[in-house]
Amino acid sequence: MVKSNSVYSNAYEPSLSDYGFLEISNLVKSYRTPDGGEFVVLNGVDLTIGEDEFISVIGHSGCGKSTLLKIAAGLERATSGSVRMEGREIRKPGSDRMMIFQHYGLLPWLTVRENIRLAVDEVLKNAKRSEKISIVNEHLAMVNLNAAADKYPDEISGGMKQRVGIARALAIRPKMLLMDEPFGALDALTKSKLQKQVLDIWESHKQAVMMITHDVDEAIYMSDRIVLMTNGPAATIGEVLEVPFPHPRNRQEIRETKEYFDLRNHALNFLDRYFTQDE
Repeated sequence: MVKSNSVYSNAYEPSLSDYGFLEISNLVKSYRTPDGGEFVVLNGVDLTIGEDEFISVIGHSGCGKSTLLKIAAGLERATSGSVRMEGREIRKPGSDRMMIFQHYGLLPWLTVRENIRLAVDEVLKNAKRSEKISIVNEHLAMVNLNAAADKYPDEISGGMKQRVGIARALAIRPKMLLMDEPFGALDALTKSKLQKQVLDIWESHKQAVMMITHDVDEAIYMSDRIVLMTNGPAATIGEVLEVPFPHPRNRQEIRETKEYFDLRNHALNFLDRYFTQDE
């Protein structure tokens, strides 16, 4: 573990009493190579996340960020170590964890409303029809998609598609959101607006969030803590930075503070250091 004297970095010894909702303990992920060897992607990852905490994970390509997210989602299995949620080991996908992907994952033959309703029908099987309709309508309004409710995915913009994915994820009332670069495919203006929308929703309906991103500014604006990964192969957590700004946040106001620039420079210097080592 890389330790820092920065006021924004802790020594990273998480306590179950402090967090404990999601616990990743000594996680190792490796694959067998064609020549019979072993390729280690993640090596000794330890992380705990609180039940209403927003975590961002940043690192260079190939450091295993998305692999870590998939293991937490139950889409992949760890080679060794454990991932536990509320004390129970994660072995497969579940409706208590919902993934939001960068490229939407919408069914093109269903409308916006139907894409959201499909998830509600699948997970909330015992809910009454009126309750399901109410849930869908509530989440359409939450992401400002009422006007587009009966349109098909190819009739709406990229930002709107991502909002459908977010509404679909939130509608099944998961305990945790897992987001894999959810804003990465969007233009700068749409990205900024959607970041604020997602943060507004989270601030009013708090739940655990783990978000993969390459954007330091995005991580500072949205997160409670930022996890900085070392380079792969055999990547691990290099530092964990505490974000000192309380919620709700105003992007312009926090950007004018010394704390923002100090934190941003600290994260960028970490990434630059590992980029140089990789060269």
